[in-house]
Amino acid sequence: MTMLVILLLLPRLTLSATSSYSLPEKYYVNCGSDSDVIYGGRTFVGDMTSGGNSVSFTKEGTETSSNQSGSSTSPGIYQTVRIFRRTSSYKFQLDSAGLHFVRLHFSALSSPTEISTARFTVSATSGSNHHFKSFSVQNLTETPRVEEFLLMISSPEFEIQFVPDPSSVALVNAIEVFSARDDLDILSKFDKNLHTVYRLNVGGKKITPENDTLGRTWSLDDDFLYRKDAARNNQTAQKPNYESGSVSATEYTAPDPVYKTTKTMNRSSSEGVGLLMNVTWSLKVKSNTRHFVRTHFCDILSKTLNPDSDFYLYVNGHLRIDVKPSERVRLVTPFYKDVVDVSDGSGLLNVSIGTKELRVDAGFLNGLEVMEFMEKSASVSSSKSSSMVYIIGGCVAAGLILVLSLLFMVFLKRRRSKNKKKKADAEVTVWSPLPLYRGGGGGGSSDNRPFDPVNNSPLRNLHLGLTIPFADILRATNSFDEQWLIGRGGFGDVYRAILPDGSKAAIKRAKTGSGQGILEFQTEIQVLSRIRHRHLVSLTGYCEENSEMILVYEFMEKGTLKEHLYGSDFPSLTWKQRLEICIGAARGLHYLHSGSEGAIIHRDVKSTNILLDENNVAKVADFGLSKLAVRNNQDPINISTNIKGTFGYLDPEYLQTHILTEKSDVYAFGVVLLEVLCARPALDRYLPHEEVNLAEWAMFCKSKGVIDEILDPKLIGQIEPSSLRKFMEIVEKCLKEYGEERPSMADVIWDLEYVMQLQMTPIHREPHEDSDATFSAGGGGSSLVIPRLMVSDSFSTNSIVHKSSYGEGTGTDSSETRVFSQLKISEAR
Repeated sequence: MTMLVILLLLPRLTLSATSSYSLPEKYYVNCGSDSDVIYGGRTFVGDMTSGGNSVSFTKEGTETSSNQSGSSTSPGIYQTVRIFRRTSSYKFQLDSAGLHFVRLHFSALSSPTEISTARFTVSATSGSNHHFKSFSVQNLTETPRVEEFLLMISSPEFEIQFVPDPSSVALVNAIEVFSARDDLDILSKFDKNLHTVYRLNVGGKKITPENDTLGRTWSLDDDFLYRKDAARNNQTAQKPNYESGSVSATEYTAPDPVYKTTKTMNRSSSEGVGLLMNVTWSLKVKSNTRHFVRTHFCDILSKTLNPDSDFYLYVNGHLRIDVKPSERVRLVTPFYKDVVDVSDGSGLLNVSIGTKELRVDAGFLNGLEVMEFMEKSASVSSSKSSSMVYIIGGCVAAGLILVLSLLFMVFLKRRRSKNKKKKADAEVTVWSPLPLYRGGGGGGSSDNRPFDPVNNSPLRNLHLGLTIPFADILRATNSFDEQWLIGRGGFGDVYRAILPDGSKAAIKRAKTGSGQGILEFQTEIQVLSRIRHRHLVSLTGYCEENSEMILVYEFMEKGTLKEHLYGSDFPSLTWKQRLEICIGAARGLHYLHSGSEGAIIHRDVKSTNILLDENNVAKVADFGLSKLAVRNNQDPINISTNIKGTFGYLDPEYLQTHILTEKSDVYAFGVVLLEVLCARPALDRYLPHEEVNLAEWAMFCKSKGVIDEILDPKLIGQIEPSSLRKFMEIVEKCLKEYGEERPSMADVIWDLEYVMQLQMTPIHREPHEDSDATFSAGGGGSSLVIPRLMVSDSFSTNSIVHKSSYGEGTGTDSSETRVFSQLKISEAR
């Protein structure tokens, strides 16, 4: 993976101004009105009277609307709106070319339905340049939406265009276009067209446009903290000491309130011990997109200027920046650090502060801004003759495409007719009812009589509201078209589907002799209909008509974890991404295990049953073999006459005693951790005898001190030694022979999060230092006392609606799974 990271070390760069800069008086447009309103300390002029020839807009095909409720609670700029029923634009005659802020305000509060459901695109041009590709606006029913850009405008003639979707309208409530101080020379290698994604006031309250020098909004940072207990807020009443003419910030870089509040490390969370740690803000961003990151600092904590106040700033865990408040001339002097970073593909941008040395209380952050670089469209030709050539060429191309499309459709229709006829001959019918058997065809079942789920299923009495008609299933899968097949599992085949509402789904259809039958089908439905968690799959619906057994999940864009480790052409995952996936899966399993009346034991934890969504968020899937362990005064004991699971992941104690506990899942998860580290299957019979079993081979290599030899080659150079040592300690504990010696999933989560901390804040030690003593969690002779984390990642059934997923069931035997008719899941501990 290619990373492009450029550090901009305190240049004379600012998104706003130096001391010679003042806020321009234009242009602020109140759209759809002939009246002026005050907002954010600026006067917005009605577009019907604004600026003479300086601002104009397409009047044909437009209309206005006002707040019909007559409420004055919303700001004046949102009381009126300009509506466009065809392509329209605002044109500005600027005083000069150069860097400009552009803000667009959208709101449909108390407006007609057609406005709240409006769908349209917006673009901006100056001269022959498109500053960014059209972005889409829709769903304006909740709060006003503000889109902010920083554009290098090449011509005094600037145009913003609105294009409504077919059968819809476009709208805008207010527009701001005003000059910004151009101190972006150091970004000469990049297009100076930026789109604001985040602007956070760290450690303080939300800042509204009325309290900002440039009319900006600064949001709260708490929702983006990776660990809230790792940070605490601080504030001061002292006015910041802006240093005019220096490389420090000015009052236009950020307003006073940003520099008067800060977040610093919370030493109380580590019980007063000088633990090397960090505070991380994790922000969701577009994958593989370049971002401009500005971090704001103002030392309001120190009593004197001294090197002990210096610390590190990290971006995405791979870039470390020296932050030196001690170099300021005076205390409480604002400054900033700027970074250009390309997202690593995880869909997250992580910004962290970390101490340089043990027992030194340093590190703070006051504000954080993230802007993405806009993709530019092709230049607009000013030549009419060139335009005509393009138009004629486009028409000819369109005609050819239309003819070819018609010919292709005729060919496809004939071919499909022939295929249907062949399938009818070979399979009798494509969707004939399947003969289902209690417990499936896997052996060990005491009753193999045909079972009718429609008349005998206990699901009929649960009133789940999740049933989907078989006719809808057929339409969603194009009658189980083979071209829509995306996987085959132990339960049946998995198809990509398009539901009636247009959303993607994954549909799993049972097949004859699958080894899993009606009890597994009922178990999965009853488990998933009662639990809700970000890292567990969710059920969209099911179908049991005509003796069918069909499960419907929301579509998981990136498939299984296994496919991203080996056996496919997917791009390799970074070590950080793998750790995040492991932590997510562990949280899902902990939620299952933490039920107050009974723990749910998954019983088939493996890399094919951990799925990834479009942002690589891990979700545990496939609950057909799950078991409920009832809690009494003693540990839950579940004696199973038949061993269920997948070889390579099976708990050796469970194999010997047939007693199933949550620690069986812990063992299997330990094998998954090794798959993540080594990128190879749990069992590989093509390898030499001693290497066939991954768990046994890895523990042998660890005992010999040669664990580096079995690492995934793609991870070489990525893993901090301390992170790898701690990771292998977790694996070793999970793979203990006896369950009582293994950690709980809560302990595993904490240990993995500490592995992530070690990776993002590497601990450097001399070669002679004992790694085991240094990194053991609470062991005798440890030089670090590691704080316990409170694991709190569960959600109530009724409060969260989230994506669901589907799982593979390959390699599993039939089950005697208990029906969860009395299942109750408690809040996380």
